[in-house]
Amino acid sequence: MSEAIDQPISAPRFRRYPSETRAAMLIEAGLTCLAKGGITAFTVDNICQEAKASRGLIAHHFGSKDALLAAVYATMYDRLIAVMAPVDAAAPDIVALIEANLAPEIFNPDSLKIWLALWGEIANNAELRAVHRQRYVEFRDTVAKVIAAEAAARGRQVDAGAIAVAFIALSDGLWLEHGIDESMLSREAARASFYAMLEAHLGPIARP
Repeated sequence: MSEAIDQPISAPRFRRYPSETRAAMLIEAGLTCLAKGGITAFTVDNICQEAKASRGLIAHHFGSKDALLAAVYATMYDRLIAVMAPVDAAAPDIVALIEANLAPEIFNPDSLKIWLALWGEIANNAELRAVHRQRYVEFRDTVAKVIAAEAAARGRQVDAGAIAVAFIALSDGLWLEHGIDESMLSREAARASFYAMLEAHLGPIARP
């Protein structure tokens, strides 16, 4: 993934943006590149072209292209959590947990392409691997808390951590199958699988 980012390239003048805005634009550009062409499209030139930014801004805001990729990975997790538990809403419940994984902004072909590109790079990228470990643990613990709270409310004893791991693995698999061929696994079929998996441990769950 190493790639020089400090050489000047011929380009028109770039518009000035606040630092946080420009960093967010670079992350969005990175997401677009991954969705279009996978990890091979995640190049400094492609990102700068998408963001209409100079090459030096990646180094300025993130330090390196690998660090930008790690920020992109963190953003994908942040968006899932934001759908599951919006800042102006109460803590997520079991239905919110399921439905967040099926939300159009999460459960879509572009998201699948991005996740596949990121997952494929984890083994080769120490910065990305560190972010993955941190965010996976945070997400797993969030899912486990939702499951534990639901089980407690129903008077059931469950291994919430183990169920959370299985739920995340199921989610990954359903995204993959739906993205490969939607005709083989519809969104509704995926929804039914989520509910069936959790109901096996918690009992019937009312659909929204």
